[in-house]
Amino acid sequence: MIISASRRTDLPAYYSEWLRNRIAAGFVLVRNPFSAHQVSRISLDPEHVDGIVFWSKNPAPMLDCLEEFREYSYYFQFTLNAYGREVEPELPSLEERIRTFLRLSDMIGPERVLWRYDPVLINQVYTMDWHRKQFRFLCSQLAGATSLCTFSFLDFYRKIAGKIRPLQPVPWTDDLQLETAKMLAETAAVYGIPLVSCAETGDFSSVGVRHGCCIDAARLNVRYLKDKNQRPACGCCQSVDIGRYNTCRNGCLYCYASQSPARIAAECARYRPDSPLLCSEPDGNDRITERKG
Repeated sequence: MIISASRRTDLPAYYSEWLRNRIAAGFVLVRNPFSAHQVSRISLDPEHVDGIVFWSKNPAPMLDCLEEFREYSYYFQFTLNAYGREVEPELPSLEERIRTFLRLSDMIGPERVLWRYDPVLINQVYTMDWHRKQFRFLCSQLAGATSLCTFSFLDFYRKIAGKIRPLQPVPWTDDLQLETAKMLAETAAVYGIPLVSCAETGDFSSVGVRHGCCIDAARLNVRYLKDKNQRPACGCCQSVDIGRYNTCRNGCLYCYASQSPARIAAECARYRPDSPLLCSEPDGNDRITERKG
């Protein structure tokens, strides 16, 4: 079993104590997001876990407890963009996040710290020229500290339409995507950083960009089938996500996993580091079943 921790929320940034407690307990409970009283019990015994993929924009709170994960194979998907606070309002400064990235890479090695430049959005402020300059700057800072950069274009999900409307993002066309992929690939190549795309249907092989997979069985030295529950263009292998929607406090406008600030505040108010469920407690109506994989 591969554990995804997590596409649904930033566990390293806000729930590292909970993660440590679940590792110590040897299991975690996860509510089905589409059927609240259907709960899975997932073993975290190292013998049952082939690897863990951590997703974060700010894993700094987790760095001092990485030793507690020494029995697991794991790597980080570290999202690092240069947008302003009108896009990513609750993140530390860019300089602080770069320092965290470099420190994490020093601790566990660049092959286990993968950089996500994601999502790429273009508007009157974040122009192609802005991305060219900022991506070059980030490449110059992260060169040698990461083994891969993954990018994706902003998806115009219906559930985020209201949140992103003030940004007035430019709709993507095939030509604009190809131009952007070419620019990113050429810049990354200068700094020796391989570049792949994430869940994109476009073919960018002509500019040297292949399709990537964020949950990569090969990187964990195991064999898994493709995850049929993800979008068709997603190359990720099967995994079990242990996060919970509407519990991330980063506040990113483009996030599909969070709704209103009021909903997030209500969910986060239920957080207990010692609970087997994230931002929830088991109750008598729950049907708990053992998840085998």
